[in-house]
Parts: sequence; C-alpha cells; structure tokens
Amino acid sequence: MKNKHQILIIIPARGGSKGIPRKNLRALNNKPLIYYAIQTALHSTYQPDIFVSSEDDEILQMAKKLGAETHKRPKKLAEDATTLDPVIFHAYAEIQKNKSTTYKLIVTLQPTSPLLETESLDQAIEVLLKNEEIDTIISCIEDTHLTWKKENGKYIPNYKKRLNRQELTPNYKETGGFLITRDRIITPSTRIGQHVQLMELSAREAIDIDTYEDWSLCEFYLKRKRILFVVKGYPEVGLGHIYNALILANQILNHRVIFLLDERSTLGYEKIKEANYEVYIEKRDDLFRKMVELNPDVVINDILDTTKEYIEQLINHRFKVINFEDLGPGAALAHVVFNAIYPEKQAYPNHYYGPSYFCARDEFLLTPPKKINPEVKHVMITFGGTDPNNLTLKTLNSIYSYCVQEGIEMHVVTGFGYVHFNSLEGFPKIQLHKNISNISDYISKADIIFTSAGRTTYEIALIGTPAIVLAQNERELTHFFADEKNGFINLGLGKDQAENLILEKFVQLKDDFQKRIEINQKMLKNNIREGRQKVIQVINQVIEQ
Repeated sequence: MKNKHQILIIIPARGGSKGIPRKNLRALNNKPLIYYAIQTALHSTYQPDIFVSSEDDEILQMAKKLGAETHKRPKKLAEDATTLDPVIFHAYAEIQKNKSTTYKLIVTLQPTSPLLETESLDQAIEVLLKNEEIDTIISCIEDTHLTWKKENGKYIPNYKKRLNRQELTPNYKETGGFLITRDRIITPSTRIGQHVQLMELSAREAIDIDTYEDWSLCEFYLKRKRILFVVKGYPEVGLGHIYNALILANQILNHRVIFLLDERSTLGYEKIKEANYEVYIEKRDDLFRKMVELNPDVVINDILDTTKEYIEQLINHRFKVINFEDLGPGAALAHVVFNAIYPEKQAYPNHYYGPSYFCARDEFLLTPPKKINPEVKHVMITFGGTDPNNLTLKTLNSIYSYCVQEGIEMHVVTGFGYVHFNSLEGFPKIQLHKNISNISDYISKADIIFTSAGRTTYEIALIGTPAIVLAQNERELTHFFADEKNGFINLGLGKDQAENLILEKFVQLKDDFQKRIEINQKMLKNNIREGRQKVIQVINQVIEQ
C-alpha cells in the first residue's frame, strides 16, 4: 500500500533567492537544482507523499514535471526574513486537509542539499519508525574546531585549552539535508521536540548550497565518475602491473579511483594499500560480483590477456573498458587497449602500441639524461619487484669476484616482493637497497645496469644508462623494446645463460667506452617521455564520453 507509514515530504523552494538568483531552477550538472531533492524523495522505499511548496509558479510547474505534487505558498511566507517553521506547518496543515489524510511523520527536505542520498533519508525515517520516544531527527555533520566569539569588541576563545581536533569535545552542525518530526510536535513556531536525534552525513552529502563556491563543489561531485582498476601483482607476474596502475591513478584527480585484485595478489594489495587508495581483494570467482557492486563507469584492466567472455560481461553491464598489455581474445572487444611493451599482432581501432605509450613516473621525467663516464665505477643489479628466478643471485655469481678485484661498487636494488635475501649473504661487498622510492637516482648513478625485460627497461632508457638484459620468463622474451636498436644488450632467458657468458658481456661493455656512448644515444632517441600524457589524455576522453 502506498504511504502506509503516513509520511509527508515537503520540499520548500521559494523563487526569491538572493545569493544565487533563481537558484532552485538553475541547472546543476544539466538539471534544475530542485530535481535532486525530488529524485531523492521519489526513490524512498517508504513511498511518501511528496510536495513542493513555493510561491513561484515556474517552480511549481517544474516540480509537477519532475514528479512531485505542489502546494502554493502565500507570498507572506516567502519573504527573506521568513523562517521555515511556519512555512512547513502551513503546507502540512493544508495538504493534510486537502487530501483528507493524517500524516504521522513530516519531512522537510531542502533542495539546497542535492547530494543527499535516498539511503540516508530512509535510514533516518527508519530510526523514527522504530523508536516512538524520538520526536525529531536532524541531519548534521561533525564540525569540531577551535572556535572564537566576539564580545564587546574583543575576540574570546570558546575553549579553555588548545587541543588537537580529535581531543576536543565533538560539535555538530545542522545541514540542509532533512529535518523529520512527528505530527504531535509540529506547530507554526517549531518542528523540534524534547527528544532529538542527530544523524551524521558524509562531507559530500552535507554540502548545503549557499554560495557559488558550494555550487561548483556540487557540480564537481555530480560529474565525478567511478574508475575501477582491476590489477594483479604476485611473485610469478611481478609488481609491474601494480606500479603502472598507481602511476595512472595518481593522474586521475577529478574522479573516485578504486582498485580490485584477486586473492593471489596479496603483494599488490599491500602496495596499493600503502599508497592509501581504496582497494579490495576478492576470490577470483567473486571478482565480477564485486565489480557489479562497485558499479564503475570505467574498468581499467591491467591483468595481461583477457578472454572474450570476460570483456563481454563488462560491456553488457555498460562499463567502458580500457585494457593494458592485453594480447588475449578480449582485446578485440575492449573500447581502448594500450600496449607499450608487446608488438602489435593485428591492428584494431583504438589500440595504442609502442614505447610512445609508456607511462613513466615523475622521478624519471625529472631526472636529467645520463652523461657516460669513461670508467665504470658503479654497477646496479635490479630485477623487478619480485625477481621470481633470483636472477640477482645469478648475476652476482657471474660478476662479483671481478667487480671486487676491479674496485667496482655493486648496488643491488630489490623490490617489494623479493624474498631471496638469504642467498645474498655470501656477497659482503654489495650495497643492498630494499624497496626504495628513488630508484631513478641509482639508475642515474650507475655506469652499467643488469635488469629484466620489463618496465624498468623503459625507465632506464629515459635516463640513458647502458644495460644488460636477462629475461625472467618466456613472455618477457616477447617484449620488443629491450633490443639492440633501442640500446640494450639482451642475453635472452636469464635462467639459460651461463655465468661465464654474463661476465664476458659485462667486461666487453665495461671496456668499450664508445659502445656505451652509442647505447646512451640510442636510448635517449626513443619517444617515450610524452607517453604518460598521451595515455591519460585518451583515458580522460573515455571517462568524459
């Protein structure tokens, strides 16, 4: 039965607003301001009667088109100095009389709080329905600060002792969201009984439009989209996908960014959590259910190859889909695909391939190009976030004695997921750096680098330090960038290379100053410095569509 709880919602909307003229009819994100309060009320599970009270015929006409009933307010109740108590009582009394009904709860819902959620309104109604002792419930926000007052021309503090905000006695400020009262309480002069309950809203919901600055803030929130990164990060695949997603997320400032990982990716989860992003980890079978629950506008996959069925699921839920490093059947269906690392097998519209779409971190973009030294004094060994094959150990076995003999410093940089530290105990002369945040400084300082064939090769190329590459797995062998024409000495699959060959290539490069200059020049010619900006530009175009 409609409105079985006998609830009346009154939306007061006068036409004579001064701060923002014609405020209630002006377009907020392409809809009149009053639209939002009416929609909030219409979606209530309690199916209340909804009336807009105004002296303005244009507002009343608009309210009818938007699905509300209307109450014509006398002009004497629409003056600047008129408070809401007599306005709401007059509307309540006339509506109740005209509809020949009795209302038990009278809700004042102000149009100046357009971000109020229906769920919050319904929670407040439920509190009153379940507890007869509560007379009134008012929306509020915590507003605890060190405050002052002015008396006799002097400023006087409202506190006895200066404390941190969290140590102060909480204060609460009413918002324009809602005030709900019982029929036994409401009079021409009050809607507040003896027993009042406050309901805290989020900072977003609590915005009450008084100024153009408030209006702009609401416009921002209404245009804000949900961007969901689905990523993976565990020892077998490394943390490159996590780092790439974090680089992109840091560039998306105007939208809500969320991360979702499967249960294998505990390493990736910890890295994202460390960056203070909203992140969820679910069983693989529950990932899609969680996506539907989060209801993103755009899904950005950095999970390697996708299936046709997976991408079809996303598209059928009207999600925009952007994929990275995807060579699977699902890539043909995605709205956009970026692939800086793998060669293009087949051309598709909206697919972007090659090093000019690599997303570099600021630390690399701000690091000046490497100046090649005639002598090799520093060697850097770094094999990604996890180094699952412990190529760090293999490289040290190959070059350690020679470097000690030649007086060459060895800097070993390990990632977040490296677990083979015990294997490095036999190399007392190395300098070990764990999970550092300034790897660009070490790349810049090094004269020769040993690394795998992942994203680090692009970062090295931005600086121009000569590098010897040992691939971690068969998939890395397909990474086209780490080759001779781009300035790399690629020895192939690391686990298959003999230690004496690794040493031989290292000594050859160390002794060939001219070769290292040529490598440096080849690296610096690559067009990868603008890649991140190009990728973000395309992503923003998808978000805004």
